[in-house]
Amino acid sequence: MPPTDFQKKLLQGLGGEWPEPPALNVKHLETIQKDGYRIESLTYEAEPGDAIPAMLLIPDMVSPAHPAPAVAVWHQHAGQYHLGKSEPAGLAGNPMHHTGAALAKEGFVVLCPDALCFEERQDSTGKLKAGKFERFEFLRYIVAGKCMAWKNILDMKRAIDYLQSRPEVVDEKIGCYGHSMGSTHTWLVGPWEPRIKCLVGNCCLPTYKGIHREHMLHCFPNFIPGIYEYGDTPDIAALIAPRPFHLNFGERDGGSPIDEVRNGVKIIANNYAAKHAETNFTYYIEEGAGHVLSPIMWDKTLSHFKRHLLSQQS
Repeated sequence: MPPTDFQKKLLQGLGGEWPEPPALNVKHLETIQKDGYRIESLTYEAEPGDAIPAMLLIPDMVSPAHPAPAVAVWHQHAGQYHLGKSEPAGLAGNPMHHTGAALAKEGFVVLCPDALCFEERQDSTGKLKAGKFERFEFLRYIVAGKCMAWKNILDMKRAIDYLQSRPEVVDEKIGCYGHSMGSTHTWLVGPWEPRIKCLVGNCCLPTYKGIHREHMLHCFPNFIPGIYEYGDTPDIAALIAPRPFHLNFGERDGGSPIDEVRNGVKIIANNYAAKHAETNFTYYIEEGAGHVLSPIMWDKTLSHFKRHLLSQQS
């Protein structure tokens, strides 16, 4: 099935087209000054009345007169529902994943939003805790003819709207990065958001074939109703071609069986080759590594953004 036909089936499985974006209705909450950058705590609306809490990291040398490239960072899952934006923003969680703060120190404007069900986007009624609320939301979208991935993509598209609204950001120099569930979010949004010019995913390309074989319970955003008849997750990621795209993997990462990863990256590479963009897709598999962001993985991530977002910057 040609990618164009597959993409139509993918859109149908996700739940159909996304609505026209409403006003962002941005609300600034506080500003935290850090060493070399500041963090603006804020909200913007994905849908009317649906405010997304986020943190915007702006390097000290960046201003409307001297704008910079930007990277949206989608946080991980890890069953840590109390953690969302604050981990990549460098304010909580594992220092390994303080990636937004690290990118800000490199001169990028960085947006770290909360995904649905995490940190400040948990059950407002208090009735459903942690994974129970995530299950509730997933099922709520299913009976509406959509899925959680549809909502995640909508929210990420609004993140790009917000970044482009900021005078400190170079509109044509926006990338995104994610670890684990954040990597899933990266290859989910990529096919639908051409304004994202450069993408990196770390440690997550679980195929349905691998999930079924290993009997894995994976993050809800991975599951798109009806799509497995037409393709698997690498076929989704392949739709990002020809834009620059890099993936990191750990050889011993149980969440992404390595044999499936090796087959998957071939599918992605073939689509890039078909579009004469072979050099725009790269991947790295670290021997002996698990579900981590290793120093080498981070070096490859940062090099990818510098090469495609900072080079030839006016």
